[in-house]
Amino acid sequence: MTEELNHDNLSHLIEHWIEHNDSHIKSFKEWAEKAKKDGFLEASEDILEAASKVEESNKLLDKAREGLFHTHNHK
Repeated sequence: MTEELNHDNLSHLIEHWIEHNDSHIKSFKEWAEKAKKDGFLEASEDILEAASKVEESNKLLDKAREGLFHTHNHK
């Protein structure tokens, strides 16, 4: 990435990551349900836990993005 990092660029990038993660969370939950129906109970639980971890990650990313609006601007 050669462009200069600034408040708006970083905010946009974090928002992109959150949206990207949301698509993975949805997919994880769908596949966990399929795995459960097919008898892969432990795998299903692990996939759901992975979805939960990505949700936690999104909370931290959102916190980082919100923090951009509460600090002084750089350049």
